[in-house]
Amino acid sequence: MKFILSRPLYLVSSVGAVMVSMFFFMTLMEGGVAENMPVAVVDLDQSAISRRLIHEMQATPSVDIQVITNSYPEAREAMQQGKIYGIFIIPQGFYRDIASFKRPRMDFYITNAYTLGGNTAYKQMLTVSNLVSGAFQREVLRKKGMAEDIIMKRIQPIVVEGHMLSNPWGNYTIYLVSTIMPGIIGLIALMLTIFSVGSELKNGTSIEWLNITGDNYTVAMIGKLIPYTIIYQTLGIACHIILYNIADFPVQGSHVRLLLGLLLFIMAMEIMGIVIIGCIPVLRDALSVGALYAMLGFSLSGFTYPNMAMLPFVRALSYLEPLRHYYLIYVNEALLGAPSINSMPHSLALSAFIVAALLVAPRLHHALIHQNYRLK
Repeated sequence: MKFILSRPLYLVSSVGAVMVSMFFFMTLMEGGVAENMPVAVVDLDQSAISRRLIHEMQATPSVDIQVITNSYPEAREAMQQGKIYGIFIIPQGFYRDIASFKRPRMDFYITNAYTLGGNTAYKQMLTVSNLVSGAFQREVLRKKGMAEDIIMKRIQPIVVEGHMLSNPWGNYTIYLVSTIMPGIIGLIALMLTIFSVGSELKNGTSIEWLNITGDNYTVAMIGKLIPYTIIYQTLGIACHIILYNIADFPVQGSHVRLLLGLLLFIMAMEIMGIVIIGCIPVLRDALSVGALYAMLGFSLSGFTYPNMAMLPFVRALSYLEPLRHYYLIYVNEALLGAPSINSMPHSLALSAFIVAALLVAPRLHHALIHQNYRLK
């Protein structure tokens, strides 16, 4: 504890980093939904209906028309410069084709370099084009004297109702922060665990550390990890309270099981820190490997890219990441409200990571005794 308090690095990189990250992600998107995505409209028709279409699109909150032009190269240049996420092209003869009951083709171009922005712009452009098509059909059928209920059955014979489970607002912040904040706490726990043990090797104090415990490796490790565990678990509990009690993120299942999963995840990340410094008892190398391992967890967990769509061997490797198991506990408890039996295997998997620490114990114990730290 004296070592922790004597080095501001520990508190800044743990408490400070978590506070800054929480503030950043909670304020990243106002309302939790991406709005005002910049797009361009290429109006090759220059008709009354094309202008009405542009007006309707501009009225939607999801997109913001930055460029209106009749030149496709101009719009393409704006996209290549990163100024817009999508291009909506109204073809020449658009009004004439609609009036003669032909099927004009409208083209959308989006950039997937920005996945959220591009997909949001595409969805909104598609919705507006479909609404315009329906509105024109309704006006034609009205002039033919058809009844309003018959018109709607013609235009939309099947009505589809979509219901988003657990997050009806489509709040992207809920999906993002609920996994990425625990992941950041786990990343900090892993890196500082590696640093705390690796510093004993680097500074040549590992023998003194072991002598305090009578050369009892187990007691030495438990004593080393207790203060850090208290810090990380406190941060985890604070994160849970902020997300699910103060910010009122939805939890369909059990708060207790979700919090238990978070605490087990943090402990598993600490254990993996011991495993990495045990396999590679050189501080600088272990920190590099630890950073790579922890960052891969964000990609392999499945909250940004579906696990089922990964290659089979990558899918298998994802279960070596504690964040994958915590994410599945979060899905079961917070989003689905599934029975506890669904979360139990992943809680046991997080507990099982301690086996890896036992496997590297002889190697790390030997390194602590002989202080085999390469200075060059």
